[in-house]
Amino acid sequence: MRPTARLRCGPYNPQTLGAVPAGATGSTATGGCPAPIEVSTRAREGVVVGGRPEWLKVRMPGGDRYTRIKGRARELGLHTVCEEAHCPNVGECWGGGTATFMVLGDTCTRGCRFCAVETARNPAPPDAAEPANIANAIAEMELDYVVVTSVNRDDLPDQGAGHFAACIRASRERSPRTMVEVLIPDFRGRTDLLDALLEARPDVLAHNVETIPRLQVPVRDPRANWEQSTRILTHAKHRGFLTKTSIQVGHGESADEVLDTMRLLRELNVDFLTVGQYLRPTTNHLDVKEYVHPDVFARYAEEGRAMGFRYVASGPLVRSSYKAGEYFIRDFLRARSAPPGAEA
Repeated sequence: MRPTARLRCGPYNPQTLGAVPAGATGSTATGGCPAPIEVSTRAREGVVVGGRPEWLKVRMPGGDRYTRIKGRARELGLHTVCEEAHCPNVGECWGGGTATFMVLGDTCTRGCRFCAVETARNPAPPDAAEPANIANAIAEMELDYVVVTSVNRDDLPDQGAGHFAACIRASRERSPRTMVEVLIPDFRGRTDLLDALLEARPDVLAHNVETIPRLQVPVRDPRANWEQSTRILTHAKHRGFLTKTSIQVGHGESADEVLDTMRLLRELNVDFLTVGQYLRPTTNHLDVKEYVHPDVFARYAEEGRAMGFRYVASGPLVRSSYKAGEYFIRDFLRARSAPPGAEA
């Protein structure tokens, strides 16, 4: 049977093509999004208001490893959302031997206003063959580092936690040296469901807070919130796992608010952080309030390192699955697991 798993790059799919379907539920339901957030668009130091600036332009992907992974993905029947979404980092990620698989289907039960993933009240059931298909794809593509992510599945009794665990275990069996990061939904803050997933021992537990506390309600689906997200990150850390999260900027937040949010995350002992520019996927989604200058992103990285994050990837095109962070995390994990005096 050909694999049905879906492959994508990035945590919040910032450039996925296609409008929200007419039958969608939640904040992206029929009739369009609510009115834009009332945030001043006055230009201020470090931001650009208006059209996309030059620094958001990227080179076309290429390279031997990129070409091989692209070819194998097509041969295996994988849906490469990385390409369809025109993700800016697909060439770097695939060229570096990393990839992000989206499991549990491509239809979400929530409707965050930044995200172009289709929504429905009752998506199709999970594919029972998906864990094996993911494991086969990882082995075939000879990937070093893999991120397994998913849509929200509020319709399932365990919200997909068991499926995540099955994907991790199947991947470990086929490719024991491949590092596995999971980028998970919030499971409605249920730590019992998180525990079921953690029993499969992912290398990194990632969950995205997406934005600063003040903008949680307008940016994210009403069923998501800061408290639920931080509960998940805190519980994973208490269980001894490395944790990772991501923040979008460009929604009208101030630099001080971003730095305050980073401090809150460090108080939770989050290990890895990514900060990237929000890019509007369609006219049905939130407006970009401003384009943050690369120098400001550099400041966030510098401040984050000073706060104690093990790694901060911060830049206009950075996404949660951005390859630079994965390189560091992979090497960090190998060094931590290597015997004293051994070469990681």
